[in-house]
Amino acid sequence: MSTLSAFHTFRYLAAALLALVTLPAPAALPASTIASELSRAAAPLPASLAWGWPLEGVAAVIHPFDPPAQPWLSGHRGVDLAAPQGADVLAPTAGVVTFSGVVVSREVLTIAVDNGLRLSFEPAISQLKVGDSVVRGQVVGTVSGPTHCDGGAAGVVSCLHWGVRRGEEYLDPLQFIMDLRPSVLLPLNN
Repeated sequence: MSTLSAFHTFRYLAAALLALVTLPAPAALPASTIASELSRAAAPLPASLAWGWPLEGVAAVIHPFDPPAQPWLSGHRGVDLAAPQGADVLAPTAGVVTFSGVVVSREVLTIAVDNGLRLSFEPAISQLKVGDSVVRGQVVGTVSGPTHCDGGAAGVVSCLHWGVRRGEEYLDPLQFIMDLRPSVLLPLNN
């Protein structure tokens, strides 16, 4: 566990413990309400959001999504996933290729999917052409070329940058493959 994760875990546990000590006990909730909340919280992502990883297996996230406060400010508008040069890039969901080529000095592949979303992968060299349909899990390209992870974190040689956009708004790609909803603490039954 990273130091930052450990700090946040400690902070949340300390706040919860302080609340238990200083606040009166809440009224007990009926068992049916608790069961309903637990089943809802544990529900899998809807099928429309349940995508696959764009790399084989579960990739290590090197740099998480960190959107800027304003569109013109710096930030990280996607996620960087550890990926060696030559790794297959997989389509997380079905879609249609809308771009395959070079942007500045990197190979980029863009796929349009349902709900007006556009997925981008870089550096990803691909033989696909604009208008080609892809299905979930299909190899759509390979990681190839310099990445902005080169020479970064210890042991990281290369990465795949994965972005998702709806119009001009960047979204966290991980929300489509992981349940990122916050945990909900339920009251204790005494």
